[in-house]
Amino acid sequence: MSDLIQLNGRSYRKPQHPTVVICVDGCDPEYLERGIPDGVFPTIGSFRRTGYLGAADAAVPTFTNPNNVSIVTGAPPSVHGIAGNYYLARETGREVMMTDDRLMRSETILALMADAGVKTAAITAKDKLRKLLGRNLAGICFSSECAPPEAEAMVGRTKPDMYSADLSLFVLDAGIALLERREAELLYLSLSDYVQHAHAPGDPAADSFHRAIDDRVARLVELAAVVGLVADHGMNDKARPDGAPNVIFLEDALNERFGDGTVRVICPITDPFVRHHGALGSFVRVYARKGADLRSLMAASAVLPGVALVLDGPEAARRFEMPADREADFVVLGDANTAIGAARAEHDLSGLAGHRLRSHGGLGEQRVPFILSRPLTPDYRHRAETCSLRNFDIFDFALNGVQ
Repeated sequence: MSDLIQLNGRSYRKPQHPTVVICVDGCDPEYLERGIPDGVFPTIGSFRRTGYLGAADAAVPTFTNPNNVSIVTGAPPSVHGIAGNYYLARETGREVMMTDDRLMRSETILALMADAGVKTAAITAKDKLRKLLGRNLAGICFSSECAPPEAEAMVGRTKPDMYSADLSLFVLDAGIALLERREAELLYLSLSDYVQHAHAPGDPAADSFHRAIDDRVARLVELAAVVGLVADHGMNDKARPDGAPNVIFLEDALNERFGDGTVRVICPITDPFVRHHGALGSFVRVYARKGADLRSLMAASAVLPGVALVLDGPEAARRFEMPADREADFVVLGDANTAIGAARAEHDLSGLAGHRLRSHGGLGEQRVPFILSRPLTPDYRHRAETCSLRNFDIFDFALNGVQ
């Protein structure tokens, strides 16, 4: 049997050592830029000397589902088909949560490795990702949100609250336990961005959470694992100086100007975890009533303060490598400090509970950490130094590119 699997134009070597890829959801590079000098990341910071510590670009829109699926397929959304957490199915007019693996158009590295005899595990914080990550996976796959009793027994505590730092730490502890038991040799561990939505770099709660992550990465290194760390997106403050959310309610604005029912705005950040962001991000899809003047709608959107970019559907799909057949009439992206919503009445912001709105989705959250615990081979070091890395290169580097 070959030591390589092939997927989406890439070859992946079976693990030569236990290999763990961690998606630290919402880990903006600023957490590391501030945290490493402050001693928050002693282990991860040491990879600058003993491994590789750099940055890469996430897939746009910079949301959880498209980027996690990109990471486990090694390809952009145009290949695997998942371009948001939530979308409008044109054929039915229904708004759909993208958690069904039947919407995927690619196998995963994880499933193919398991088929090739590699003991493989995918553990995610949020259950919304479990079906996507576990597509055709003949291996271990569960979420900490809905951890089964055997996972609770293995980790030594009950499943965490969905709005807690422990939702992520449970994932890491489960991965460590599987390595200690030698029940997995290739693991994908996907965390939650609950802490990053609520706490900026340097905040004591953020520092405490990231120290806990660093401690667990240290344990994985002790277990002789190759560790790759990446993120699905960054995170930015999207509040006004007085603390109020800085939001454009685009559906309201366009319908007030062009008439009720002219547009329907879909916020692809929408998922079951809305308390910490109110379903507000910096990328929305706009669907216009038949016969509406798209050029006028796009022009009116583009001049709104805080709007960074407006593209028609085909151009958005081309530029951001998204599936053209699932794209809207046009897309609107906010700048780094502006969130874009649909209708004001559809967004419940009470869950922010005094916190500033911190969110993601646009180009301002595209840059993410890209880290390996071991030194790169000369060829991969050259590639890292001369090419623009993507977050979905991480399995390639972790399996093929370390010494």
